[in-house]
Amino acid sequence: MFEKLKLAAQKIAQVCDTPPTVGILLGSGLGSFIDRIEDKQIIPYSEIPYFPNTDVEGVPGRLILGKLGNKRIAVLHGRHHCYDGIPMDEVVFPIRALATLGIDSMILTSASGGVNLGFKPGDLMLIEDHINLMGTNPLVGGPARELGPKFPNMLEAYNIELSMKAKEVADEMDIKLQQGIFVGVLGPTYETPAEVRMIRTMGGDVVGMSTVPESIAANHLGLKVLGITIVTNMAAGISTECESSEENKHRALKIVEILGNLLCKTIERI
Repeated sequence: MFEKLKLAAQKIAQVCDTPPTVGILLGSGLGSFIDRIEDKQIIPYSEIPYFPNTDVEGVPGRLILGKLGNKRIAVLHGRHHCYDGIPMDEVVFPIRALATLGIDSMILTSASGGVNLGFKPGDLMLIEDHINLMGTNPLVGGPARELGPKFPNMLEAYNIELSMKAKEVADEMDIKLQQGIFVGVLGPTYETPAEVRMIRTMGGDVVGMSTVPESIAANHLGLKVLGITIVTNMAAGISTECESSEENKHRALKIVEILGNLLCKTIERI
């Protein structure tokens, strides 16, 4: 594992004069955030040793290095999912590679379905904690023990200090930022109405098929994690409303712009 990560980090370092301190994993539909990055240098995943390649819904896997304000950042554009049959070690390998490169903070963004009856499509939610219902964990097996403790503490899976900074920025920018629990499921099927009722009963506010493995791997490595998810729709059995594709597209574009503004200001304060 160490050798693989070293080779991946060496490849990235070849085009990176100054090591990044903040990593960002972009969720579905957030590619426009890349336009905000200055001095961009782009490396396709296919050119980085041991990075699993991805082409999900036309999104090519690529790493973008550059500046955002006064911060050097590394952006993972293209996410790997367990439901594609990719082993957990490969799903979280990019996070581990960025940690080897030298980042100390990781921002995880995602899309999710709303379970909390007080939420609505288009809301942003700050992830306070998560529940892992994926049935697996990226630390299962021996290799991950080289990178951190066998039984890492997940008391602060989402860093309180970073979360406070995001909330402060949201308040200053008059951005409504919900807070709650992210429930991670394996997928690729969406949840049944009965499963959604179960998730709400156990305290979940949103449900999604990502984020949890990356948070576990990042915490294992000692990284500070900030998680923000877009509630793109209400989960099965909650809403009977059927919106047009144009309504969905308009809402998505608006909320992506708002999230981009929130991330930029928050990153400046990390």
